[in-house]
Amino acid sequence: MKNTTLCYITRGNEVLMLHRVKKKNDVNQDKWIGIGGKFEENESPDECLLREAKEETGLTLTNWRCRGIVTFLTSGDWDGEYMYLFTADGFEGTLKECDEGDLQWVKREFLDTLPQWEGDKIFLDLLWQDAPFFLLKLRYEGDTLVEAVLNGKKIK
Repeated sequence: MKNTTLCYITRGNEVLMLHRVKKKNDVNQDKWIGIGGKFEENESPDECLLREAKEETGLTLTNWRCRGIVTFLTSGDWDGEYMYLFTADGFEGTLKECDEGDLQWVKREFLDTLPQWEGDKIFLDLLWQDAPFFLLKLRYEGDTLVEAVLNGKKIK
């Protein structure tokens, strides 16, 4: 299992989303996701978050919060992962081009219309409800979400 971060940077009613269209063999191909990535050796979750935010967006985060941990279990070729989920509403700098996809500010009410993983919709809903810190397990078979467990209770 690998460790990763995912962050949703907000600006008022908008969320910075990454449309994954540039990498080859990308499990997230054509999906809209937050920004983040894999831990480097000896990195803490917040160090990974800050590095990935700077690398992918050019922005320096100044206010962020860890909102939960999502455990992804998969069948097939993709490794499982523990994903530290963050939101950020403070940042400095200028948005730059991302080599993994196209960055775009999206109004929150339009997020559900974008191609996303089914499990992402579950944790985004928790974020927008300002849910307390949560543990979410998502199990996929291929692209299909077959199980979701929130704080020990099966919800799918």
